[in-house]
Order: sequence, then C-alpha cells, then structure tokens
Amino acid sequence: MYKILIVDDDTELLKMLKNYFEIKKYTVATARNGAEGLKKTEQSPDIILLDVNMPQIDGIELCRRIRDKVSCPILFLTAKVEEQDRVNGLLSGGDDYILKPFGLKELEARITAHLKREERRRTKSAYRFLGELAVDYTAKTVQVGEVYLELTKLEYGIIEFLSMNPGLVFDKERIYEKVCGYDADGDSRVVTELVRRDYADSLADPGKHLVEIYG
Repeated sequence: MYKILIVDDDTELLKMLKNYFEIKKYTVATARNGAEGLKKTEQSPDIILLDVNMPQIDGIELCRRIRDKVSCPILFLTAKVEEQDRVNGLLSGGDDYILKPFGLKELEARITAHLKREERRRTKSAYRFLGELAVDYTAKTVQVGEVYLELTKLEYGIIEFLSMNPGLVFDKERIYEKVCGYDADGDSRVVTELVRRDYADSLADPGKHLVEIYG
C-alpha cells in the first residue's frame, strides 16, 4: 500500500483528496502548512503532493529543504499559471506540476505514473539502452559490451539521472541539482564540460558513445 503525503492549506481540498485516495487504498497523511509538512516527511511517504502558496514555509522552500532527504516524487499542486512559477517549482526539485483546478482521475493517473516509474527504478538492477550500453544502478557501473567504463562519481550520477528519465530534457542547472543536491558547492557549468568532453572522446573513439544519452 502506497503512502501519500498531501500538504495544502485548503482544508476542504485536503479532506476531499484524503477521502478519495483512501477509497483507492492509499495510506494518506495530510499537513495544513509547510512547517507541518516538513515534520511529516519523516514518515517516509512514497509520493508528496505539495501546494505552492502556504503560510510559514511555502511549497517551493519546503521542496528545497526536503529534496536531498527524500527520494520520492514531489508533485506541485497550484493555481499559479505563470511559466516562471512552473520553472521555479521544477528547479526546486519538483517532479511534476499540476494546475488547479484539476480532475481527480487525472491526478490519480499522474500519481500512478510516478509511482510506477519509481518502482521500476527500485526493482531493476540494470537498465539497458542504445544496444550494448547498460547502467547497473545497484553496482553503480556503466558498461559497453563487456567493457566497464571508468567514471567519476559525478559522471556516473549524470548518466544515472538521465537514464532514469528517458525522453525528458533538462538544463544543466536541473541536472546539477538532481545529481549533487540543491545546496551543493560547485558550478553547474561542470555538467556542460563533462558532456562536451564526452562528445570529444566519442569522436576520437567511436566505442565511447555515452554522449548519445544526452542527445
């Protein structure tokens, strides 16, 4: 049974979502503000639904505080429609952005998709793609055919993150925050340099085709 944490200062919405997902056999925890939500993340939810505009700690700040401490998907629920608001939410570590008002069936479908993606990530020790290229998430190795590649921790982290999100496009800041953490010391430009260097290596040695992950 999956556990959902819903953080929103709209008590009627909280009640409705709690009733709906309990009928769907989820375990539901709720919080009416960011401070309460921060405390309830200690219950290790499988997914978090997070309102943006809340008293004490808003959703963006709460997401930033917990992103490095929880690995579960975080979905923003908000009435904000400006592009920059959506960008801020995703850059803070959110995985999806759902505008209010929303349909319960659509919300449930989004939640199911994220939970299934997490389940695949946890249960598969290797994700194969691009022919002979394979990433072993348990051993944290990358293999081309029979050859294991020598990678730094950051290089492996970038490949792991992108391979877990096939078909999606991320800017270098988003990649750096996901791999190194929001408060990490360093510069996101290192992502650009690693991709550039990998591309140069692939030209010198066609066998090194990790760059295709980024394309």
